[in-house]
Amino acid sequence: MKHVKSQSEPCCPQFDPAPWEGVTHVWQDKPFIMESIPEFMHMPFPPMIAKAMGRMWKAAQDAGAAPEFKDFMCLAYDPSPWKGELYVAVTKVVPGAKNVKLSGTFISRVFDGPYNAVPKWIKEMDKYLAEQGKKASRYYFYYTTCPKCAKIHGHNYVVAFAQV
Repeated sequence: MKHVKSQSEPCCPQFDPAPWEGVTHVWQDKPFIMESIPEFMHMPFPPMIAKAMGRMWKAAQDAGAAPEFKDFMCLAYDPSPWKGELYVAVTKVVPGAKNVKLSGTFISRVFDGPYNAVPKWIKEMDKYLAEQGKKASRYYFYYTTCPKCAKIHGHNYVVAFAQV
């Protein structure tokens, strides 16, 4: 992540959806750091996301646990209408952070559109999984670019991870 002064220069790289579409990921103790953020009816407060992301990324960098940018991933999970959780992938334990490990089988699909389309994407994903005889127990979403860069790139790609 780089600091950008220009409103027309992207800070997020162009995202390639091909490696994520319809892929099965098997994670065994994949390391992440996690922070909770307040939400209102599943809508996070943007300043809270920015602050949490900044803290988590800085902690990962300070600990030498930040992945290469090509391996960067921040997952969002909404356990309730009032609370969201952000998970940033790391390469090792980060002192002082809430370290968690995710394990299981996850199927990813890529969607392109506004953030409020998540309920529609979950329905599409449920149908896709049912065709394979699978059912999701939980959904995580990887928002691949910030809102400013989504406008610059012309796409707002979101990767849905269904834990099956």
